[in-house]
Amino acid sequence: MKETVAERRYAWVVVALLWVVALLNYMDRQMLSTMKNAMMVDIIELEKAENFGRLMAVFLWIYGLMSPVAGIIGDRLNRKWLIVGSLFVWSGVTFTMGYTQDYNVLYALRAIMGVSEALYIPAGLSLIADYHQGSTRSLAVGIHMTGLYMGQALGGFGATVAESLSWQKTFHYFGIAGIIYSVVLIVLLREYKYREKVKKTAVGVSGIRTVASGLSLLFGMVSFWMILFYFAVPSIPGWAVKNWIPTLFSSSLGIEMPVAGPMSTITIAASSLVGVIFGGILSDRWILKNLRGRIYTGAIGLSLTIPSLLLIGLGHSYLWIIGGAVLFGIGYGMFDANNMPILCQFVAPRLRATGYGLMNMTGVFAGAFITRLLGKSMDSGNLARDMALLAIPVLVAVILQLIVLRPVSANMQSEG
Repeated sequence: MKETVAERRYAWVVVALLWVVALLNYMDRQMLSTMKNAMMVDIIELEKAENFGRLMAVFLWIYGLMSPVAGIIGDRLNRKWLIVGSLFVWSGVTFTMGYTQDYNVLYALRAIMGVSEALYIPAGLSLIADYHQGSTRSLAVGIHMTGLYMGQALGGFGATVAESLSWQKTFHYFGIAGIIYSVVLIVLLREYKYREKVKKTAVGVSGIRTVASGLSLLFGMVSFWMILFYFAVPSIPGWAVKNWIPTLFSSSLGIEMPVAGPMSTITIAASSLVGVIFGGILSDRWILKNLRGRIYTGAIGLSLTIPSLLLIGLGHSYLWIIGGAVLFGIGYGMFDANNMPILCQFVAPRLRATGYGLMNMTGVFAGAFITRLLGKSMDSGNLARDMALLAIPVLVAVILQLIVLRPVSANMQSEG
């Protein structure tokens, strides 16, 4: 169906609205990684890096388990209300974190945050994919991803804000901001209006049978298994960098966390912003000439992260470590901008949130594993070395992606 000018404009309004949600999504989860020193004054269990790793990992395990469920829900319910509800709950959890000094309560709240935040990404990205079905899809997804990076960067100021005020007030202020914005979304955000019509005519069996048939269709595709692998393996260094790069900057460069936190997260976020915009534009143009354009763009991005991990892990100067962080951000941004667009080349619209939920699960499980493992590495003094070794599985993922993924359409519509 041909879009009107107003519909094309609103498609970009959706990206703008969800950009803020993406920012809040990552800001609320990321700021904990830089506030360890401030919080362990009141929560003594955080003095041990392994306990801090457990706190970061529980979010990832719960987030991962909920991701496919969130995708299934996102393919069947109104995505506007899923996004609004998700934002409201995780913002409320963030606000509540400022009232606890008990490690077990903080652990439970972190788990609840994993449930609520998991509902957002599959619904948000599938909504953007519906609104951007032409040559703007990778750019639209890329712009949305910059919200995640900006949230990661602002989360890096958690230690700085906590030092000026308190870690309790930091959680309070960020939580209130999200609660207020959820009200804004109620007024301005709309579900894709053509989606409901497709849903009513295409789904005529019971809910359980529909879910089972959808999962069977996805797992019956060799290409989908490859996409899962392609998404999971780079997520290992991706989550490692998100959760441990402030600590690595502080230890390798010998600087305090209130400086290392913003320096590291802003470096990654700013360079990732360049990566997603460049990767989005390149991919959208390349696919007009070659159906594998998005795949090639993602592969180029992942290839850049290989030397960057070596620089970050083995470097001991500002030039090496910051240079590695910049290279990682650009490469990972190019990869990030093309994950949902690549999925859209193999999976029909009604299963895209489910597909991305499964991708998210595999990526997050990989991240949960590496987050806890690197906590032990930090305690034993091997964090930098183990970070550099993560370049090896990324190289394998790039090679297999280029061999296996061969789309037959720029935008898959039929499930047959």
